[in-house]
Amino acid sequence: MRFSALDGLTIGVWGAGLETRSFARHVAAQLPRARIAVVVLEEPADAPELTDGARVVDASGADALRGCDVVVRSPGVSIYRPELRGLRTTTPTALWMAEREGRRVIGVTATKGKSTTSKLIAHLIARAGVEVRLGGNIGAPALDLLDDDALAVIELSSYQIADLATGPETAVVSNVYAEHVNWHGSVEAYRRDKLRLLTLDGVRRCVLNATSEAVMAAPRVPEAEAFTFGAAPGWHVTEEGAVARGDVVVSELPLIGRHNALNVCGAFTAVEAAGVPLEIDALKDFVGLDHRLQIVHEADGVRWVDDSISTEPEAAKFAVESFPDAQVVLIGGGFERSQDYTELGTVLAARGARVLGLPDTGSRLVDAVRAADGEAELVPDLPAAVAAARAAAQPGTVVLLSPAAPSFNTHKNFAARGDHFAELARAR
Repeated sequence: MRFSALDGLTIGVWGAGLETRSFARHVAAQLPRARIAVVVLEEPADAPELTDGARVVDASGADALRGCDVVVRSPGVSIYRPELRGLRTTTPTALWMAEREGRRVIGVTATKGKSTTSKLIAHLIARAGVEVRLGGNIGAPALDLLDDDALAVIELSSYQIADLATGPETAVVSNVYAEHVNWHGSVEAYRRDKLRLLTLDGVRRCVLNATSEAVMAAPRVPEAEAFTFGAAPGWHVTEEGAVARGDVVVSELPLIGRHNALNVCGAFTAVEAAGVPLEIDALKDFVGLDHRLQIVHEADGVRWVDDSISTEPEAAKFAVESFPDAQVVLIGGGFERSQDYTELGTVLAARGARVLGLPDTGSRLVDAVRAADGEAELVPDLPAAVAAARAAAQPGTVVLLSPAAPSFNTHKNFAARGDHFAELARAR
């Protein structure tokens, strides 16, 4: 469904996030015959764009949505909720993508690394002298680009892809691990919803991580051209951690870790697939994301690294592997989302890392490390974890906040958790 097709319809909205509030503003400005009739808010919100003139209900009153022609949901609202069964659902990003028919859009998804890859792609395109916009989960809400014909790089989560009808002209898929089981209902459903991006109308080019069996085996639009990275002859990571293709070797990378070198390969490939000249030198002034392997303090030979954006075990494993020569003290654990810590525990024990487990999932992480004969202990909160890490750290140690879990049990979001960690690390 296109955004313009909503004119004259009765609309329900669930959630008051940035996307739905942007949606309401654009409806008011551009669709004079459309009406937002019902808004479902699970928590009170100061959102006059949505609530003025609409019936506001909580989830227990969501049956009111059945009188609407379409329900526009915040991405965090699962399409599998029983209240939405039988209703036509979409997201603001999906409405924008359909309006644009996917043209001049690079859509990026991955379980981990999609924000970094998206930002890299947009940076490289801009440095090539091509007008570009960055949107979706990072940058502007997609509907804010309605009247903008610049090349768009859109980060897409599984929440947005699950009922996306029109795909981006260039679809980039880097990896898919177990994540967001609570939203999708199972690991299998998560992977299916994530990878369906490659099958959507509008997709003309698929940029695929050759090192991921799941990505390479995923169904995709038959007529779409495939571009791969991660293995020769495409852009790939060498044994030394450089990025290479043919005789071109890029050894000075702006990001820490082999997984980030692979993200660079994906960005290079996506830029070329979209027909934009690749300016490799543009990497030199690229600045990575906050809370992703960000060194926030150095003192007495100890580096304090904020990787709070790590919300699943694979991300934490990559973070640990990014410091192969350092003694690591890892602070992990957080909101329960059915994470499996078995493999991460084995990796941490094999590295000889000391692990400090935070509520709620830290107890399972500690058990996994101990089961692999590693050193781990539970701590009651982040201040206690930082104090224990400071006591254990020696010159050459990396104290790494890579929780492998969301933050919602203790902090508003991962950024607040990372900021708290940095504040504690810098305090003496």
